[in-house]
Amino acid sequence: MVDPKEWLEFGQKFHGHKCPAMPNGLRVAAAAMNKLGVERTGDSNLHAILELGEHHCAHCFADGVQVITGCTMGKENIESVPMGKWGLTLVDKKTNRAVRVTPKAESMLATKNTAFFNDYRMKGVPPTQVPIEIVQPLIDKVMNTPDEEMLNISEVFDYDWKEPKGTYDGFVCDECGEMVVEKYGRIKGDKKLCIACANK
Repeated sequence: MVDPKEWLEFGQKFHGHKCPAMPNGLRVAAAAMNKLGVERTGDSNLHAILELGEHHCAHCFADGVQVITGCTMGKENIESVPMGKWGLTLVDKKTNRAVRVTPKAESMLATKNTAFFNDYRMKGVPPTQVPIEIVQPLIDKVMNTPDEEMLNISEVFDYDWKEPKGTYDGFVCDECGEMVVEKYGRIKGDKKLCIACANK
């Protein structure tokens, strides 16, 4: 069983500040991993699909998911789809099974109706400047509320995973001299260029 409490300190160091959203990501991801019966990935055998989108008000959630699952931008096994939600679908690519986990709306609303959001974050105060006595009770609540009170956890379902084909092919741009992955190259006259140089 994956214990999200074991990842809290590392998650806060990785994330850079204390807030309730990153621990929320830890909890959601741990629940998904435990439901699937999988461990943290060092390769790419798990794939995380976040429903955050861009400019999400609590994107910190994604760092919690990355920390505990091992799904990272560098391994290309995490993605964000534009839904503006806090849902996570975690796919076990070895077995083509998946689970979707979300924080319960009541739990999210209770966190939102606190001084952390109303008196600090919504007024533009950076999270690093929120007093610890304001944020710590929220973190404690997120980390200690039982799964059944805090999370919606789906049943495990089949997921038809299609692995995108990667490439090792590349070239040096004839203008800027930087390496470019082959499929992003452009031909202009007799030159092989990167997108930036081709668009000049």
